[in-house]
Amino acid sequence: MAEQLKHGPHAVIECTEEIPCNPCCTACPQGAITMAEGLSSLPRLNREKCTGCGLCIPCCPGQAIFVTDDTYSGSEGLLSLPYEFTPLPIVGQSVILTDRRGRPVGEGTIHRVLCPPAFHQTAVVTLRVPLALLDTARGFLPASGKEALHEG
Repeated sequence: MAEQLKHGPHAVIECTEEIPCNPCCTACPQGAITMAEGLSSLPRLNREKCTGCGLCIPCCPGQAIFVTDDTYSGSEGLLSLPYEFTPLPIVGQSVILTDRRGRPVGEGTIHRVLCPPAFHQTAVVTLRVPLALLDTARGFLPASGKEALHEG
């Protein structure tokens, strides 16, 4: 079976709001995010310019930007996402991965937690997730809440 083409770390923009907003454009040091049709258009990513640095993640008020990396290992990828809850998760913690609607889709592990002052209280949490869930997982719950997910 042929090896699937790997892309390395890159931003994924899932913005659906055509409102005056462009902090992602100004946050990107590579100029990889643009608003082609003006301030109220949807942001567009130039994958050739994107390095996957993740500086766009904490600046998005709609929490619509993620960074995925499908080259972490043969079975897992990395998913970096915004996180604005307390307490912050702990590196090594097992979590329940959720999809865009908050439905459980699998299990992952906290890989890294970044929350420098420059992120204005929006942490960036990086998860190790099964490669098959890299494009599906968009959030997480503590694994201790697993029992509650299966009730009702």
